[in-house]
Amino acid sequence: MKITAAVAHETKEALQLEEVELMEPKADEVLIKIVATGVCHTDAESINGRGAPFPAVLGHEGAGIIEKVGASVTNVEPGDHVVLSYSYCGECSQCLTGHQNLCERTVELNFGGKAKDGSNRIHQHEDPVSTFFGQSSFATYSVANKNNVVKVDKEVDLALLGPLGCGIQTGSGTVMNSLRPEPGTSIAIYGGGAVGLSAVMAAKIMGLKHIIVVDLHESRLELAKELGATHTLNGKEVDVVKEIKEITDGGVHYAIETTGATPVIKQSIHALRVSGTVSVVGMGGDVTINFTDDILMEGKHVVGTVQGDSVPQIHIPRLVQYYKEGKFPFDKLVKFYDFEDINQAFEDSKVGDTIKPVVRIAE
Repeated sequence: MKITAAVAHETKEALQLEEVELMEPKADEVLIKIVATGVCHTDAESINGRGAPFPAVLGHEGAGIIEKVGASVTNVEPGDHVVLSYSYCGECSQCLTGHQNLCERTVELNFGGKAKDGSNRIHQHEDPVSTFFGQSSFATYSVANKNNVVKVDKEVDLALLGPLGCGIQTGSGTVMNSLRPEPGTSIAIYGGGAVGLSAVMAAKIMGLKHIIVVDLHESRLELAKELGATHTLNGKEVDVVKEIKEITDGGVHYAIETTGATPVIKQSIHALRVSGTVSVVGMGGDVTINFTDDILMEGKHVVGTVQGDSVPQIHIPRLVQYYKEGKFPFDKLVKFYDFEDINQAFEDSKVGDTIKPVVRIAE
């Protein structure tokens, strides 16, 4: 079928709304009419050349309505509202032990540009176009594997839910599924974007005593307070490590580093108390530390967390329920854009004017 998609043709070029051909779903796949899609930092990194091969249709925080299902699909049916999340095989040892986020085929299935069976679902002028995260949701329709889809409550605005599939899942899941802090403990969250602020809301739900947010933008720090932060620190104005240790009487039990910036990663380690744990979720580079002084002698833990260590079919419905109960108001992060304004959505996210852009594709 012919659909409209935002096609990335070359590194650092604007996306182009163009007609492409989408194949029918195979036995283990579904066809989804895309209603809206979140814009994520990983999409931007892909435009910069760190993703699927060009040309590609990006988008990996899709939300839509099931139109067709393949013969072996039993988890959803036509008419269901769904959120699309990351792709995983469902067959390797990681998937079979509940760690789908660390599937042995993660890189291939999410960034390799092809479907699970190694073929392409999108073509333009008979040439193959790469898919992204197994969904390519910057498009009017998507074909995805049954593992990508999460059935969600029809009572909630579907256009709002796409970001639950990646960024918001990552922040909240890192708290709830990976770190699992005890009530009354402390956490420092570095970066007040969608991932960091989702972690704030999750930490509040879990009853932490100190929820400290570090960022450079006062507007984000103010929103962090509104969402549950007990303390906020502007990294340009204070000695972050010193302030955190004073607030917590020695350092935080837990931390989440979302920026990927080398100096901030080091701060996140230094501000931990003895035996503290920091989860690094931001895409960063080389970091030089003194292993003995910074980690070993105080028994600190530095871990990496992918997709919030979440099983999407479990974690995303849980977040929707928290949202309905007023405990997880992630709608405060979102600004909507029309499909034709998708490049503006990327720009606004890049400069910090919008925390979580969501592109409306269909009503």
